[in-house]
Amino acid sequence: MLRIAALLAALAAVLPGAASASQLIDRNASGVKLEVDRAGQALLTYRTAGKLKHVLVWGAVDAHTPNASTPQVKFRVDYSGGWGTYRKEVWKTFKDACEPYSGPLIPMTVVACTASDGSYWAIQSWQRGLPDLGFAPWLDVQHAWELRISHWTGPVAQLEVHSDWVYNGRFQQLFGRMTYAGAGVFGFRTTSIGVPLDDYGRNLYLDTFNSAYGSGWKRENGFVVHKPNGTFCYGFYPFKVAQYPHPAGASGLRGPGVGEQYRISVIGPGVTPDVVWQGPGLHPFHPRSAADVQIEQDGNSLLDQHASGERGCKQH
Repeated sequence: MLRIAALLAALAAVLPGAASASQLIDRNASGVKLEVDRAGQALLTYRTAGKLKHVLVWGAVDAHTPNASTPQVKFRVDYSGGWGTYRKEVWKTFKDACEPYSGPLIPMTVVACTASDGSYWAIQSWQRGLPDLGFAPWLDVQHAWELRISHWTGPVAQLEVHSDWVYNGRFQQLFGRMTYAGAGVFGFRTTSIGVPLDDYGRNLYLDTFNSAYGSGWKRENGFVVHKPNGTFCYGFYPFKVAQYPHPAGASGLRGPGVGEQYRISVIGPGVTPDVVWQGPGLHPFHPRSAADVQIEQDGNSLLDQHASGERGCKQH
């Protein structure tokens, strides 16, 4: 049973996907400045790799709920600062009309502002490409801090996360759902290992704090939300290193990455902000504890409710 569970969970592991969302602009940026004019164009100014960049972004706001016949919203991006679109260097005469940010608290924010039409713009930065199973990064892209931009008018996506145990209390589990505008967030197609193949699908990136991998935050794994409810579930099992990208010399089993705390980060739907959940880990299951038995029963009932009509997340 353990081998089957570990294999299934390993197959759900993913590398960073390419879906459109709070859109990726660049990596390892510093000195980031955000301006927005009255026409709804944003200008990002920053440095990376020793070069000063001026990037125009426009043409999208909020997100569509999943619809296989409707493309997800997506920004237009001009890395020439306007020359490629208007045949002039717009960045040199750009007139900022953005006011101090007055919207909801957004995690991982570098800079944000409120546009003249009342909509919100934000730049976020985080290490989405960290390697799974708590390995230290060994490639440049794994070290990278992504620079991502979003534009929205109302509520952002929500992560509902719960914890219990699976396989008769042997392993900890996190489960829940991702929603936007009251509907589940999900994609229509993925690869065999859970990488989204459309702009609606989303991968969740799970980090563990002070775990078997060492002190501090480490990337435990990545996994995809399920259709049609936006449900997800993840068990903390030992995994075969060979089934994951890994540094030279690593082999055998690794984990489980049980930690004191957990954190889940995910790219927002459409061009809405990326969102984060953080909460404590569970203690080992005690079958003679009435409180633990109640947690497990409540968790099983809630998971069944969330996953109704879905193929996955059936293990108690």
